[in-house]
Amino acid sequence: MAKSNLLRLQKVYVKVNSDFDATGYMHPRSIIWEDGRTFKIEAVKDFRPASSLEHGLPGDCYTVVIRGETRHLFFERSQDHFASHFGRWFVECPSAGP
Repeated sequence: MAKSNLLRLQKVYVKVNSDFDATGYMHPRSIIWEDGRTFKIEAVKDFRPASSLEHGLPGDCYTVVIRGETRHLFFERSQDHFASHFGRWFVECPSAGP
């Protein structure tokens, strides 16, 4: 029997530079990986509410264009009650699973 290599997605938390417009809408502008690589977000194609099923936290999914490719960028809202900590960004990356 052949062994299949199933890919699982894992959350990778990233730093994101973003702006807020006058209406309060958050515009992600670039993604910075832990190793310092920075990728400019060329466009935001879509935005929709999306929760983190794993942790049950509310959040949002941004469909963005980076280097001409469409990707998903997630914002996970925090349950902390601190004004300066209201959430964090993550992307889903393939991870080889058992």
